[in-house]
Amino acid sequence: MLKNISATGSGILFAILGVVLFSAKAVMVKLAYTYNVDHLTLLLFRMVFALPFYFVIAFWKKPSHPQTIKTNDYLWLVFFGFIGYYLASLFDFMGLQYLKAGLERIILFIYPTIVVLLSWIFFKKRITKLQSLAILITYVGVLITFWDEIALKDESLALGSFLIFLSALTYAGYLVGSGWLIPKFGVAQFTSYAMIVSTVAIIIYYLIKKGIYIADYPIEVYALGGAMAILSTLIPSFLVSAAINRLGASTFAIFGSLGPISTIILAFFFLDERISTLQVFGMMVVISGVTLVSRKKT
Repeated sequence: MLKNISATGSGILFAILGVVLFSAKAVMVKLAYTYNVDHLTLLLFRMVFALPFYFVIAFWKKPSHPQTIKTNDYLWLVFFGFIGYYLASLFDFMGLQYLKAGLERIILFIYPTIVVLLSWIFFKKRITKLQSLAILITYVGVLITFWDEIALKDESLALGSFLIFLSALTYAGYLVGSGWLIPKFGVAQFTSYAMIVSTVAIIIYYLIKKGIYIADYPIEVYALGGAMAILSTLIPSFLVSAAINRLGASTFAIFGSLGPISTIILAFFFLDERISTLQVFGMMVVISGVTLVSRKKT
């Protein structure tokens, strides 16, 4: 009994810490942009600073079921690492150049509904009436959240929103497609392999676009890059895995709802971002829809 309570308590703590640390990434990106660093260089710093840790994990821990892994599985791993951590991160960093951190997190938070839709399109998984209602509620909430912004007819808002949506779409595709690979490799191993793939892709893209030259930035940029790598990438990735292991995916989905709220609070204090009452209402509608579809899905 006491052991179960202890596991639940630590799971709740891990879930809250993991969600808050993940959500802090958008705020750090916006802070770094004040030093005139471009999105590609900032993304490079984030991934390269985290790379040594993932290398250690990848070579220290062996796959869970190596006898079941085939050559095609490694090819699929490369593909999903490319779309899930390279493209999704690239679109996210690009979109944050145009959007407030709070609005970015709200759009990203719709990815569970995209998972349901992609599963229906590619794997013919039936969408229940409850899931359909949850998806409808979620997108109505997004529309409410952006109602005041839409009235401004700002082209940068539309571009930023589209880029963040692409980030949510590619990450959802990663989740849908990689689910059958994770049991073969193990969560930590698969994540490490995928992060290594994405980092290599980012390095290659950077060399193509900018060559080997890296501009000299203020120390704050490197500090924020390191903080994103450790505090908003490495540590929360394992905290979330530990939380799901202790609480279950459906319970963790409830704590995942703290993400947009945490980002908005952090953005208020560190970026002086303001959000209207209508946007707060829209955010709560989005959270309700995503929580509903996540719990039903799991």
